[in-house]
Amino acid sequence: MKSKKVGFLSIDEYIAMFPEDIQTKLEEMRATIKAAAPDAVEKISYQMPAFALKGTLVYFAAWKKHIGFYPAGELRAFEDELSAYERSKGAIQFPLDKPLPVDLISNIVKFRVMENLSNAELKSRKRKA
Repeated sequence: MKSKKVGFLSIDEYIAMFPEDIQTKLEEMRATIKAAAPDAVEKISYQMPAFALKGTLVYFAAWKKHIGFYPAGELRAFEDELSAYERSKGAIQFPLDKPLPVDLISNIVKFRVMENLSNAELKSRKRKA
C-alpha cells in the first residue's frame, strides 16, 4: 500500500497519502511513539516516518495488509510478546484488520530510548577518555 510518490517532507504528508482508515492507524502509531518518546524528533528517513533521539529510534510504514514497524535495535527482550506477529529481521507486521498493540509499541519505543541514550553516553565517555 506504499504510495508511489517520492520525496515526502513530513510525516503529515506521508499519512495524508493513504485512505482515511489507514490514516487513523498511522496517526495512532505516531501518537503512541510520541507519548513513549516525547523528546524524540519526527523525520522522514528511507521515505518512511521515523523518530530520532540520539539516533534513530523507530520507523513505521503502511503496506497493503499491515503497518510495518521497524525498531532500529535489538528486541530479544520482547520475544514473547512479538511471537503473535509476522516478523522478519528488523521488521514487525501489525495487521490492518486488528487493533495496534499500543502497549507493546510503547514499551519497545521506551526500550529503544534507553538504548540510544545509553549508547550516546558511552560514546561521550570514550571521546573524553
